[in-house]
Amino acid sequence: MSETRTQSVSVAASVFVDALQNIADGVTELAGFEVAAISVARGDGTLEMIAVAGSSEAREQLMHHRTPISEIEQELKQAEHWGDLRFVPHERMTVAEDQLGWVPDLPVSQDPDAWHPLDLLMAPIYDDSGGLRGLMSVDVPVDLRRPDAERRLRLQRYAHQTRRAVLTALERAELAEQVRLANAARSIVRQVTSELSLERIIEVAQPALTAGFSATGLWIQTFDADHEQLGNFYTPSGTDIVLPDEMRRISRNAAHYLWQRQEVGVVARGLISTGISSGDLSRHDEARILEAMDAIDVTSMLFVPLGAGPECLGNLALTRRGGDLDWNSVERQAALDIGHDLGRALLNARLFERERKLVEELRALDSYKSRLIATLAHELKNPLSSVLGHVEMLEAIPDLTGATLNSVGAIERGAVRMQRLIDDLLVLGRVADPHKPFVAFPIDVVKVIEESLDLLRVSFERKSLKVIFNRPEHPVLALGDAAGLDLVFGNLISNAVKYTPEGGTITIDARDRVRRVEVRVADTGLGISEADRALLFEEFFRSNNPAAVAQPGTGLGLVIVKRVLERHGGTITVESELGEGAAFTVNLPRAI
Repeated sequence: MSETRTQSVSVAASVFVDALQNIADGVTELAGFEVAAISVARGDGTLEMIAVAGSSEAREQLMHHRTPISEIEQELKQAEHWGDLRFVPHERMTVAEDQLGWVPDLPVSQDPDAWHPLDLLMAPIYDDSGGLRGLMSVDVPVDLRRPDAERRLRLQRYAHQTRRAVLTALERAELAEQVRLANAARSIVRQVTSELSLERIIEVAQPALTAGFSATGLWIQTFDADHEQLGNFYTPSGTDIVLPDEMRRISRNAAHYLWQRQEVGVVARGLISTGISSGDLSRHDEARILEAMDAIDVTSMLFVPLGAGPECLGNLALTRRGGDLDWNSVERQAALDIGHDLGRALLNARLFERERKLVEELRALDSYKSRLIATLAHELKNPLSSVLGHVEMLEAIPDLTGATLNSVGAIERGAVRMQRLIDDLLVLGRVADPHKPFVAFPIDVVKVIEESLDLLRVSFERKSLKVIFNRPEHPVLALGDAAGLDLVFGNLISNAVKYTPEGGTITIDARDRVRRVEVRVADTGLGISEADRALLFEEFFRSNNPAAVAQPGTGLGLVIVKRVLERHGGTITVESELGEGAAFTVNLPRAI
């Protein structure tokens, strides 16, 4: 039994100590000895006394006393074999008296059949593989005499029954400990499956998996989405394991086969079990697996498919060294459950990686589009300035005819419209560039709105518009960029002015919410149809409403507003019906 597995017995000792104590009590009551004791093997090469019955003094001195297994084995070699019993007469004993832990206070007799205080009568408890798992010992026979043939026979029956009872108790304790460790490992794996990096998942889960399954190491192989490549290979940090491509191919095929059957496989020399041997694994493949295991000094492997739904996404290999080759049913079932958990984590990580790449591609596209827009706008700006300059020169000529003046006016109107479009394109390119640094500060949106109102005051007065600004008494601080927020509120208020007929009303509200700032700009203007609302924030969109089309515009104002708000982590919504005005609501992160 490996040291790790043996140590698990000591951890579980408190679980089955009552059972061992009951066994020891039964021996003293039925076998004719005043003292009975049971010890179990520990991972440090000792036998620890777990149960003592019959004498409070013996119990006090012997409980948890440890004796090196090597010393016990030496005494067993000197012992007389009485079936399952081993008797060491005091004259053959090699262990020093002060190392025994307790010696009964008995008179020493010259009678050769009398029980000597240093006589030892033991029943070693071996498991099926011949490993020493424990020891039952008895002392102080009731009649103070060495047992005769009849009593030996009776005591052997008790020893045989005790062996079965002790091994059963140990197996149950081991099983309970294995269940606890496997469940603890799965719990930890579940906690880390929210991680989107498989390297991080392995880093956190590896200690729990190796401890929970008494494993010496592990690795994970993941499969590519197209199943054409051999996938990626992951090991814990500091672990140097390199598997050849042929082994990774064999592992991939075996994992797919096992996932279809919902089984795990065990591989060891002389032991290839479960679905691996009955699947697509040839003798050549088996030999290659065992060669690879020998190369990394592994004697046993638990092979676990990883997947989600019908798809196999990888495999997990847990390894052991030493003579403990098999993996019990509890470990196999727990490992298969973990295969499902890790499979879901793999699927999440794969989806996240796809989304990350898509975001990178979209950001690159946005960046290219922003540069293209800025370049085109700059290239158009210079010739357009020349056109407007020549228009001014033509308008200064005194003898132009009416038709010529009309043509010059049309050129000027078109040029001004193009100038407005170029200005908006430059702004759009600037606010939409994903690589442009964005530094947010607390901004009082009330002051930003007031500055926009001051700039548009002449337009209000020209159309006799009533403007109501419901100002809070305290600053309303949003986390943002002052220039960007000026674009947002400037565009929204100027749109309200543009699409509100003379004598109409514009109402602006600024409010603090729990974690956000809300600004609402409402008007009594033309309103927006349902069909137009669906396309309102698309680039270059113009309404189908003739009254709206008659107003000058580029179709970029609301696009600029939305892009600025996206960089701020804000949102914009619209409520409107055709002919009933419109209300735009902006939400921004609150600064405090």
